[in-house]
Amino acid sequence: MKTSGIILHWLPRLLAILFICFLALFSLDVLESEGSAMEIAGGLLMHNIPSIILLVLLIIAWKREYAGAICFFCAGVVYIIINTVGVIISHSPWHLLITRSLIVTVPSFAIGALFLLSWKAKEGMKDISKGEKLD
Repeated sequence: MKTSGIILHWLPRLLAILFICFLALFSLDVLESEGSAMEIAGGLLMHNIPSIILLVLLIIAWKREYAGAICFFCAGVVYIIINTVGVIISHSPWHLLITRSLIVTVPSFAIGALFLLSWKAKEGMKDISKGEKLD
């Protein structure tokens, strides 16, 4: 495998791990609360649900890049929908919707696109190894 193929294989996985860690950092504000240990543990669990879901999606995507592309694109769309509903219900300014959405959806869409490129590159390599002519 060429260097570009190796980079294209590992880049979405590495970025997904970093993205999940970035989202998990937001749960650390629970540690500042004055609650009991069980309340803090419950708060950490609740705040880390998106990170846990994305971790499960990454495990699925690790071997099936097409599934990773679909899952990370869908995760971005779901976040936009949830954020839009939250802004509408709370009557918040529209610019909050844009800034909140960009922080999460841009990395999610980028990771989905990289998984898609990785999958396409592997499919192209399979066609070449079979001796088929690419258009």
